[in-house]
Amino acid sequence: MSDIGQPVHPGQPAQPVGIDTLLEQVRAGLDRVEAEEAFKAVERGEALLVDTRYAALRERDGLVPGALVIERNELEWRLDPTGSHRVPEATGHDLRIVLFCNEGYASSLAAESLRRLGLHRATDLVGGFQAWKNAGLPVTTATADPEN
Repeated sequence: MSDIGQPVHPGQPAQPVGIDTLLEQVRAGLDRVEAEEAFKAVERGEALLVDTRYAALRERDGLVPGALVIERNELEWRLDPTGSHRVPEATGHDLRIVLFCNEGYASSLAAESLRRLGLHRATDLVGGFQAWKNAGLPVTTATADPEN
Protein backbone atom coordinates (compact mmCIF):
# COMPACT_ATOMS: atom_id res chain seq x y z
CA MET A 1 0.00 0.00 0.00
CA SER A 2 1.03 3.57 -0.57
CA ASP A 3 2.14 6.03 2.06
CA ILE A 4 0.91 9.05 0.10
CA GLY A 5 -0.45 11.68 2.43
CA GLN A 6 0.77 9.84 5.53
CA PRO A 7 2.63 11.75 8.24
CA VAL A 8 6.41 11.60 8.02
CA HIS A 9 6.53 11.05 11.80
CA PRO A 10 3.63 9.75 13.90
CA GLY A 11 1.76 12.60 15.53
CA GLN A 12 2.93 15.12 12.94
CA PRO A 13 0.91 16.31 9.95
CA ALA A 14 1.76 15.05 6.47
CA GLN A 15 3.98 17.15 4.27
CA PRO A 16 1.69 19.29 2.10
CA VAL A 17 1.65 18.59 -1.63
CA GLY A 18 -0.33 20.22 -4.41
CA ILE A 19 -3.08 18.29 -6.17
CA ASP A 20 -1.05 17.93 -9.37
CA THR A 21 1.83 16.36 -7.43
CA LEU A 22 -0.53 14.12 -5.48
CA LEU A 23 -2.25 12.98 -8.68
CA GLU A 24 1.12 12.20 -10.26
CA GLN A 25 2.20 10.21 -7.19
CA VAL A 26 -1.06 8.27 -7.07
CA ARG A 27 -1.02 7.44 -10.77
CA ALA A 28 2.56 6.16 -10.53
CA GLY A 29 1.21 3.36 -8.34
CA LEU A 30 -1.76 2.44 -10.58
CA ASP A 31 -1.90 0.19 -13.61
CA ARG A 32 -4.34 2.50 -15.39
CA VAL A 33 -6.27 1.13 -18.35
CA GLU A 34 -7.42 2.57 -21.65
CA ALA A 35 -11.08 2.37 -22.69
CA GLU A 36 -10.70 -0.55 -25.14
CA GLU A 37 -8.72 -2.57 -22.60
CA ALA A 38 -11.36 -1.97 -19.92
CA PHE A 39 -14.15 -2.93 -22.33
CA LYS A 40 -12.43 -6.22 -23.20
CA ALA A 41 -11.65 -7.04 -19.54
CA VAL A 42 -15.30 -6.52 -18.62
CA GLU A 43 -16.47 -8.62 -21.60
CA ARG A 44 -14.20 -11.47 -20.45
CA GLY A 45 -15.52 -11.17 -16.89
CA GLU A 46 -12.09 -10.14 -15.59
CA ALA A 47 -13.01 -6.74 -14.19
CA LEU A 48 -15.79 -4.86 -12.45
CA LEU A 49 -16.41 -1.48 -14.07
CA VAL A 50 -17.62 1.18 -11.62
CA ASP A 51 -19.09 4.56 -12.58
CA THR A 52 -18.42 7.14 -9.83
CA ARG A 53 -19.97 10.12 -11.63
CA TYR A 54 -22.76 12.03 -9.96
CA ALA A 55 -26.32 11.83 -11.27
CA ALA A 56 -26.28 15.06 -13.29
CA LEU A 57 -23.37 13.81 -15.43
CA ARG A 58 -25.00 10.41 -15.94
CA GLU A 59 -28.23 12.13 -16.98
CA ARG A 60 -26.41 14.50 -19.32
CA ASP A 61 -24.01 12.05 -20.98
CA GLY A 62 -25.48 8.59 -20.50
CA LEU A 63 -24.36 5.33 -18.94
CA VAL A 64 -21.93 2.54 -19.70
CA PRO A 65 -24.00 -0.65 -20.00
CA GLY A 66 -23.09 -3.14 -17.30
CA ALA A 67 -21.15 -0.65 -15.17
CA LEU A 68 -22.00 -0.59 -11.50
CA VAL A 69 -23.02 2.94 -10.42
CA ILE A 70 -21.58 3.96 -7.06
CA GLU A 71 -21.13 7.66 -6.50
CA ARG A 72 -17.79 8.71 -5.06
CA ASN A 73 -19.09 9.51 -1.56
CA GLU A 74 -20.21 5.87 -1.08
CA LEU A 75 -17.40 4.07 -2.87
CA GLU A 76 -15.35 2.69 0.02
CA TRP A 77 -18.42 1.53 1.96
CA ARG A 78 -19.87 -0.26 -1.05
CA LEU A 79 -16.69 -1.94 -2.31
CA ASP A 80 -15.02 -3.00 0.94
CA PRO A 81 -15.46 -6.78 0.82
CA THR A 82 -15.48 -6.92 4.63
CA GLY A 83 -17.91 -4.04 5.10
CA SER A 84 -21.47 -4.31 6.28
CA HIS A 85 -22.70 -1.98 3.50
CA ARG A 86 -20.94 -3.70 0.61
CA VAL A 87 -22.58 -4.48 -2.72
CA PRO A 88 -22.85 -8.17 -3.70
CA GLU A 89 -20.22 -7.62 -6.41
CA ALA A 90 -17.57 -6.80 -3.74
CA THR A 91 -16.51 -10.41 -3.44
CA GLY A 92 -12.91 -10.12 -2.25
CA HIS A 93 -9.71 -8.13 -2.11
CA ASP A 94 -8.42 -9.71 -5.36
CA LEU A 95 -11.28 -8.25 -7.40
CA ARG A 96 -10.07 -6.15 -10.34
CA ILE A 97 -11.99 -2.90 -10.15
CA VAL A 98 -11.80 -0.28 -12.90
CA LEU A 99 -13.24 3.03 -11.75
CA PHE A 100 -14.23 5.87 -14.00
CA CYS A 101 -15.34 9.42 -13.40
CA ASN A 102 -16.03 11.98 -16.10
CA GLU A 103 -12.46 12.66 -17.29
CA GLY A 104 -10.21 10.37 -15.24
CA TYR A 105 -8.95 12.61 -12.44
CA ALA A 106 -11.11 11.88 -9.39
CA SER A 107 -11.16 8.18 -10.28
CA SER A 108 -7.37 7.98 -9.87
CA LEU A 109 -7.64 9.32 -6.33
CA ALA A 110 -10.58 7.00 -5.63
CA ALA A 111 -8.59 3.97 -6.85
CA GLU A 112 -5.80 4.86 -4.40
CA SER A 113 -8.36 4.98 -1.61
CA LEU A 114 -9.62 1.50 -2.51
CA ARG A 115 -6.05 0.23 -2.52
CA ARG A 116 -5.69 1.46 1.05
CA LEU A 117 -8.62 -0.83 1.91
CA GLY A 118 -6.64 -3.75 0.50
CA LEU A 119 -8.25 -3.83 -2.96
CA HIS A 120 -4.80 -4.08 -4.54
CA ARG A 121 -6.05 -4.45 -8.12
CA ALA A 122 -8.16 -1.27 -8.08
CA THR A 123 -7.34 1.14 -10.88
CA ASP A 124 -9.04 3.64 -13.15
CA LEU A 125 -9.87 4.40 -16.74
CA VAL A 126 -7.55 6.84 -18.50
CA GLY A 127 -9.71 9.76 -19.66
CA GLY A 128 -12.80 8.52 -17.81
CA PHE A 129 -16.27 8.34 -19.33
CA GLN A 130 -15.37 10.88 -22.01
CA ALA A 131 -12.57 8.61 -23.32
CA TRP A 132 -14.96 5.63 -23.29
CA LYS A 133 -17.55 7.58 -25.27
CA ASN A 134 -14.95 9.03 -27.69
CA ALA A 135 -13.66 5.49 -28.36
CA GLY A 136 -17.13 4.61 -29.66
CA LEU A 137 -17.77 2.09 -26.91
CA PRO A 138 -21.36 1.36 -25.80
CA VAL A 139 -23.29 4.13 -24.03
CA THR A 140 -26.99 4.16 -23.18
CA THR A 141 -29.32 6.94 -22.14
CA ALA A 142 -29.67 7.78 -18.48
CA THR A 143 -33.27 6.54 -18.38
CA ALA A 144 -31.81 3.15 -17.44
CA ASP A 145 -29.88 4.72 -14.51
CA PRO A 146 -30.54 2.64 -11.36
CA GLU A 147 -29.88 5.67 -9.15
CA ASN A 148 -32.81 7.64 -10.59
